[in-house]
Formats: sequence, C-alpha cells, structure tokens
Amino acid sequence: MRQRFRLYRRKKGGRYYIHDDVTGKQESLGTNDRATAVRVFHSKSEATKQPAVNLQIARAYLAAGDPQIATRNWQFVMEEMVKLKKGETQRRWQSAIKDKAFDTMRHLPVLETRPEHFLRVLETGKVSTNVYLRRIHNFALDMTWLPWPVIVKRQWPKVQFKDKRAITREEHQAIVAREQNPERKAFYQLAWHLGASQTDLAFLEAENVDWEHNVVSFTRKKTGSIAIMRFDGDMAEILRTLPANQSSWNCLRRFRSNRPAGTKRRRRLKATPWPTGYRSRGDFTVKA
Repeated sequence: MRQRFRLYRRKKGGRYYIHDDVTGKQESLGTNDRATAVRVFHSKSEATKQPAVNLQIARAYLAAGDPQIATRNWQFVMEEMVKLKKGETQRRWQSAIKDKAFDTMRHLPVLETRPEHFLRVLETGKVSTNVYLRRIHNFALDMTWLPWPVIVKRQWPKVQFKDKRAITREEHQAIVAREQNPERKAFYQLAWHLGASQTDLAFLEAENVDWEHNVVSFTRKKTGSIAIMRFDGDMAEILRTLPANQSSWNCLRRFRSNRPAGTKRRRRLKATPWPTGYRSRGDFTVKA
C-alpha cells in the first residue's frame, strides 16, 4: 500500500515537514530533530490506517492525565458552570440549563461529542439555546475537559434575534383592562408611566417616593447610577393604590423578570400578547 505522507527536511532553517500526497499540502512538524520528526511522521501515517484504534489510544493517553475524562458528561459541565455564578445570573443559568433542547446531550460524554450532536440541539432549540450552548462549550474548553472544539467558531450558526418593538398605548390599555390583580395592574401602570426597567420597578420601596416634591428616585440595578424622576397626578394615583408601609412594597417583586407573572395565563386566554415586554432602551421604557 502506497504511503500517503512523505517526510522531508528543508535546507533553509533545517525544519522537518510532511507532504500529503492526497491533498498536496505541506505541514511543518516544528522540529529540527530527526528522531522527533520520524515519530510524528509514523503517528500520522498510523492514524490514517486505523482511525478507530487510534481513537482508543488517544483516550488512553488523555485518561492518564484526567481519570474522569471518559465519563464526564455535559450535565456535569452545566452544573459546574452554574456553581460559579452568583445572584440573579445564577438564577438565569439554572433556568437556562433546564432547556429541553439540551436533553439529547445531557448524559453524553464530553469526549465523545460530535458536531452533529450540537447541531441536533441547535435545530430543536431557540435563540437562547444557541447563546448558552456556546458558553457551555467554551467553558468546557477553558477547563480542558474538552480537548478540542466540537464546532469551530466560524461554523457556529449565527445568532439571529427576533425583531423587537415597543408596546403601544392601545396594547398597554388592553393589558391593564384585563388584569384583575391590583398589584400586578399597578406594576404594569408604573412600567408605562415611570419608564424604569422591570427589575428597578419591582424593587421600589416607599422611601423611594418623595411626596412633597413629587419625585421618585432609585438606584438602577444594571448600571448602579441614580435615577430621579418627577411624576404627575396620574402616577400619584397609582402609587397611592400600593400599601403605605415600606415592607408591603415587596409585593411587586413577585412580578419582576422578563416574563412577569400572568403572561402565560394571558396567552392561554388569547388576550393581548406581551410584545417583547415593556421593553426598555437603556433603562427607560420605550413607548411607541
């Protein structure tokens, strides 16, 4: 059987190279030592003859340095990544790794992962699946649990977000009209009038309201900057519907998140949809 590779040495620099007779390409072995070059040359030749056997040999070498590499699965990787997160970020990750699209790879050994495994996950998942799978993949690489990329960076499917738009006055009025829970209704109305992010609204307390000067002030969770906003009579009426003591304002915190409580129920009833939420540009609500 004719050999696929040929070993040669360049006069300039003295480096050893391998020539591939199939592709016509040359590859530097990065060494001037003949013994080392011959060893790499034979390894590449053997790899083309019996790839299955060489895979087992590679696993044996890797297992010598990491005994768990043969059994470590993606569920373990995800759980270890979540442990490194804190606060709200950890809560989002705990929710993200429950994505059903990950079910096909949860118990798949990391070392046995092929590109088609990830592609199946991406086909059944959503935009967020693509985003989080990239991060999980990169985390495994950084921890050296994954010896090589499953999908190289340029081959990852592009993350394509849906078009976003602001909520209209008519949609806001329809949502408020259908809402029976007074606390949740106040949350939606404050989102419209005050223009703060949902999380900032949820953490408002009685001491944030200056009734003498008609001013609401708070610290933005995202940036840490101070926001000071004046409110009119309409918003004053909404604020008065909330409990007067400071601790009772915690009732609003049940409705914080990108999908406030009641959204699923509103969709089941085929009521007015939540158009990207009361989304904000920066930290202020955009109203069409």
